[in-house]
Amino acid sequence: MSAKEGGYFSRLVRKLTSDVEVLDADDLSEKSEASGAKRACDCRSGEEVTVLGRLRSVELCPTNEAATLQAELFDGTQGVTLIWLGRRRIPGIEPGRTIMVRGRMAERDGQKVLYNPYYELQTTS
Repeated sequence: MSAKEGGYFSRLVRKLTSDVEVLDADDLSEKSEASGAKRACDCRSGEEVTVLGRLRSVELCPTNEAATLQAELFDGTQGVTLIWLGRRRIPGIEPGRTIMVRGRMAERDGQKVLYNPYYELQTTS
């Protein structure tokens, strides 16, 4: 008897043999789709988008430059750079935190970017 694709046995074998990062990316992608957010890999420049993901990194700008806070959001498919202008720190915006962001997708140096996105901190479940 063979297990069909996506069957219990094949999912179990995949979970036991896959890399943790791959499983985490798949989990993030599933949560994103379930929440109604758009996958980052499907977003195009100029579109109003909602993306759900986990912050991989948060960078604070040096004090001698214009105030900006930059973070990388990963939704399981692709990374999106989030940039808040005029902010040096936002409570709750920290690496490992899951957030949902909304804004108009842009592109900078070949990377997807959201400037001053509206954000919602997600509870851990």
